[in-house]
Amino acid sequence: MQLDGTPREEAWRQEARDFIRQWAPRMRVRGGQRAPEPHEVPLLRAWTAKMFEGGYIGADWPESLGGDPLVDPQRAAVFFEELHRMAAPAPIGAAYLVPGALIGFGTAEQRERYLPKIRSGEELWCQLFSEPGAGSDLAALSTQAERVDGGYVLTGQKVWNTNAHVSDFGFLLARSERDAPRHAGITAFLLDMKAPGVTVRPLREITGTADFNEVFLDSVFVSDDQVVGNPGQGWQVAMQSLTHERAANRGLSIRLQARLDQLLRFAAPILKEEQAAGGDLPARLADLAIDVEIANALQYVASSRAAVGVSDPADAPVSKVFSSELNLRMIDVALELMGPRGALTEQDPDVVDLGSWQDDFLYSRAYTIAGGSNEVMRNIISERALGMPREARP
Repeated sequence: MQLDGTPREEAWRQEARDFIRQWAPRMRVRGGQRAPEPHEVPLLRAWTAKMFEGGYIGADWPESLGGDPLVDPQRAAVFFEELHRMAAPAPIGAAYLVPGALIGFGTAEQRERYLPKIRSGEELWCQLFSEPGAGSDLAALSTQAERVDGGYVLTGQKVWNTNAHVSDFGFLLARSERDAPRHAGITAFLLDMKAPGVTVRPLREITGTADFNEVFLDSVFVSDDQVVGNPGQGWQVAMQSLTHERAANRGLSIRLQARLDQLLRFAAPILKEEQAAGGDLPARLADLAIDVEIANALQYVASSRAAVGVSDPADAPVSKVFSSELNLRMIDVALELMGPRGALTEQDPDVVDLGSWQDDFLYSRAYTIAGGSNEVMRNIISERALGMPREARP
């Protein structure tokens, strides 16, 4: 198991830093999945295209679709570590989700039509999976796809849709067979977000920003050539696409290291007083530092196993639960040390770190829910990794 960087990886790391300094747009990057300002969207389109061009995204695509079989997958992993470490923006749109579905299940015509414009940043995508009654339990979705001549008519509501307000297309799941079992009868669709009957409404959140949206579908027609895979195969299509998306999601543990460094700088003068008074702050900060190292090690454990073709169903869930809950603890310590200043927003002249700790506090619970709630992750660990029964037995 390789937990330290190899000379090759260090070379990639320096290459990534140089690339990010040269091409990344200069903008404030907040924690989590956040919506861009309107003037930032063209910059993010161009930046996403540049990452594809550099082989940091899409190198694992088939060569005929722009991929490069000579690019080591670990190079992209190192790049995204540096992306988060340098607080540079991530790709905009569903740059992993939709290609994973189209490459695995799309027709040749669909791949030729959509994938080049994903690579160029010309067309942005959003995910339309979750519903008010179907979040972590995605199989409970109720949006209906009624079969009509030449296609389907979609009716329903989606929610928690990142970037839906700026997207050109959506990748959507709907129930096409009402009486089929929960995981059957679901079909995947490609949706034009400007089609008649599509309404997007931003959701104002506790952070004060509108990073997610709800999408209403009022008898929206989609043609047969907008179906991905076979009718009723939507669950398999979705799982394929989510595998590609989750493989790229390793940013929180890297961000935690940067946040710890900021916290230690702020705590330095307080720490001397605490040490003199015999307080517990030194031990609490030491615990955070240890846990940040563990969070990063968990990421490398998973990548080291994957590199040799070994997988463990607990790898991603354990890392996700540990990092997201460590994030909560770190923010609590930071705000406690800041006292009343921790409640200030970025507009106040006395704010600490541009109000990022306050913003992180308001957003932090989202990390424990997005990508599968921590309760669901614990079920996966117990059932799939530890072999425990689904139901408690007397």
